Amino acid sequence: MPTRDDAWKLLCEYTQSESLRKHMLAVEACVRAYARKSGADEETWSLAALLHDFDYERWPNQEHSPDQGHPEEIVRAILSHADYCNVPRQSALEHTLFACDELAGFLTACAYVRPSKSILDLEVDSVKRRMKDKLFAKGVSREDVLKGAEELGVPLEEHIKFCIAAMREQADALGLRGSL
Repeated sequence: MPTRDDAWKLLCEYTQSESLRKHMLAVEACVRAYARKSGADEETWSLAALLHDFDYERWPNQEHSPDQGHPEEIVRAILSHADYCNVPRQSALEHTLFACDELAGFLTACAYVRPSKSILDLEVDSVKRRMKDKLFAKGVSREDVLKGAEELGVPLEEHIKFCIAAMREQADALGLRGSL
């Protein structure tokens, strides 16, 4: 099993975009928090989340999915987070990675437009209002955010609140402390 340091080095080798790196860190924060909550293996879940988009800059399409060098559980979770790979989500890790991916990106966008530019004062109601604005962060699939919470079996509000809390713990690493 690769270490988190190994995963970070691989991610940095393949990903030059600071914003994409921070996205993967945000997803990792949310997925790791869910692993802790459910008593799952935090390291395995963390690696899957950290690496879920590591090759996106080089190979952003479905024909170039990584399938070597990582334990099957991690590869399967990474493949299942993108519906176009046609790998049905089965495990708790797979559902959690899918549920946190789009939401972490949306929460980051919500934090950036706040006067504080911070995740620390972002509230669930604000996120829900932004979800209704189809022009805001239009690259984020609202359908996937809703489907993710449904797959986890938690109300949307609870999922948003949980992910905000997880990202708050990593605000500095995510560049989301803002002016607070």
